[in-house]
Amino acid sequence: MRYFNISLHVLIWGSLLLLPYFISTPQSDYRIGPVPGLFFTLSGLIHMGIFYGHAFYLYPKLYNRRLWWLYLLSLPLLLALSFGLKSLMATVWFPDIRINERTARFIYAPSVGALIISIVYRNVLNKFKAEKEQKERQAAQLQTELKFLRSQVNPHFLFNVLTNLVALARKKSDRLEPALIMLSDLMRYMLYDSQGKKVPLQKEIGYLESYIALQKLRFGSDVEIYSDLSAGDNDHPYTIEPMLLIPFIENAFKHGIDYIAQPEISIRLAVDGDELRFEVINRYQPQSTGKDESSGIGLTNVKARLELLYRNRHKLIIHDRDGLFHITLTLKTR
Repeated sequence: MRYFNISLHVLIWGSLLLLPYFISTPQSDYRIGPVPGLFFTLSGLIHMGIFYGHAFYLYPKLYNRRLWWLYLLSLPLLLALSFGLKSLMATVWFPDIRINERTARFIYAPSVGALIISIVYRNVLNKFKAEKEQKERQAAQLQTELKFLRSQVNPHFLFNVLTNLVALARKKSDRLEPALIMLSDLMRYMLYDSQGKKVPLQKEIGYLESYIALQKLRFGSDVEIYSDLSAGDNDHPYTIEPMLLIPFIENAFKHGIDYIAQPEISIRLAVDGDELRFEVINRYQPQSTGKDESSGIGLTNVKARLELLYRNRHKLIIHDRDGLFHITLTLKTR
């Protein structure tokens, strides 16, 4: 972009400086109006000095609360300097130019025009710069918020999984060893694979499947767990915010097991085109859903992340009625 801007400036000023030689003839001394071509070109160099001197020195240095008066004083001085240089140039090098009302418009008016254009250019440049800085601040704030939210996910997840492993250890279950191996795979994903901005959807699905398998090891046939996770066409590069879906599954296992005669948890994920649809359904006992310190952290966290990363590109519907908790999340994957 920088080289494009430089090239554009060179093209514009080059065209202006060489304009007499494009539209006039040697017989007329390349005149534009009453002034010779060479005078026009040399005046163009003065106009360049006005334009860049104001835009990149006077305005940045003097246009502030402390020196604004000096800035206002510098503008007529800059014009007076350009008028003096043009008059000297006309007297010494071009004595055939007669300064009168007609020639004055060609000689002095362009200096005023160059200054006005420079003022407009500087203000437009400042506006673009301010917008860019604002976007950079918003991006930095977004990254800070995301880092904070991601930092909440890991300890919350680890707390739930370790609770599961304690249950297996108390039962002296032979499923504890494969559960620990599965946990190490999950931890590797959390520590190394999920630190970037987004991950392939297939990786996230593998993470969810490992977590569900860990829960199946814990509960065995005591809980009916149905899961259908599909990434669709693997040839397409679907990506997703890491560990975005796990809080919904954690919530189902947290509240859909205790005090239920026949616990059932249903988890479905499917991709259709560029839209991902994710559903989790579980029954719970409304009278026994006591709150603890960690309750609600996961869902609050994921709602905040959805708002930050998928604003206007997601829809989260939560139905909570008659002991049935049902979430449906749809989001654009690309």
